[in-house]
Amino acid sequence: MKRPLYIAGAGAVTPAGLNATQTICAIRASLSAYEEITLSEPFGALQVVARIPAHRRLRRTQGGWLVNMASRAMAEALETGDIAPEVTAILLTPPEGFRNHPAYQDIAPHDFLAAVIRASGHRFHAASRAIDGGAAASIGLLERAVDMMEQQGVEQVLLGGVDSLVNDSDLARLGAARRLKAPDNAQGLVPGEAAAFVRLTLQPEEKATVFAAIHGIGTAQEKDTVLSSRYSQGRAMLGALRDAVTGSGPSEPDIDFVVSNGNGERYQGWEMLITRPRFYRTRRDMMATAYPAMTIGDIGAAGGALVLMLAADSFLKDYAPGSTAICEVASESGLRAAAVMARMTRR
Repeated sequence: MKRPLYIAGAGAVTPAGLNATQTICAIRASLSAYEEITLSEPFGALQVVARIPAHRRLRRTQGGWLVNMASRAMAEALETGDIAPEVTAILLTPPEGFRNHPAYQDIAPHDFLAAVIRASGHRFHAASRAIDGGAAASIGLLERAVDMMEQQGVEQVLLGGVDSLVNDSDLARLGAARRLKAPDNAQGLVPGEAAAFVRLTLQPEEKATVFAAIHGIGTAQEKDTVLSSRYSQGRAMLGALRDAVTGSGPSEPDIDFVVSNGNGERYQGWEMLITRPRFYRTRRDMMATAYPAMTIGDIGAAGGALVLMLAADSFLKDYAPGSTAICEVASESGLRAAAVMARMTRR
């Protein structure tokens, strides 16, 4: 990255909480938002999911439900500062296009961001964009956020994602591939749903004495995705991690802990088992790692912003196990990303 970015605020709607504070407290307390639901196909089968408690009228359509979640999380993130929406840009990652998410039957992919902005009741900067690519795409957009604030008159960026794997289409797809957590598949994922946004600025806000800074990022595309017939050898994630620590920011020996969107799948466990010993070359007694999916399940495209939010909060609230973190983020379609963050104080 050309310069550090600062996380100045956040907003979220997840199965563990209807705002960022509730969500983070639940994750810190190791609570579980898992529940069993009855599937219509195969009829009567039970499936563990992480679902946001909501009245059924809010779920009349998948498109409306995702727009509702996204606009609520955006509003919370926006309210953490006092910069006007007109000079605020939105960078949004919706559900990945290859999934044919049922939300796109209600709202075309190219209209999705406009629907979210309408629901927010605000007018945002014209540079706002929705980008396909899943959770890891959020990390890749950090460079774009810097450019928007340096060159396009944007004063802050709301970076985030929204997704739900708790729908008939995704459940059927994941079930057919034997990827769902079940009594006969302990290393499967728990489908979740969420919206999460972080508020990014080029300078720490004046009122802040402690702040979370993003110093470096890396992205790469994995050829052997979970959708293929081969297990990943971790090449893309290794490349992303190495790129993230290249530059003047923290390097590999400085990293104290990890925040990951790992979902518990056998595929992901195998990938990181190969990747981490090749990247973390400095001896450590333990590498503390936070997995939000243990509380809220796999939240798809929202996972990138959520790991940034959790890492930043640990610095700001002083419960992090060190002053430097790395966020490891993987998308289902193969994009891999890493971001190095550090706790900084005002002198």
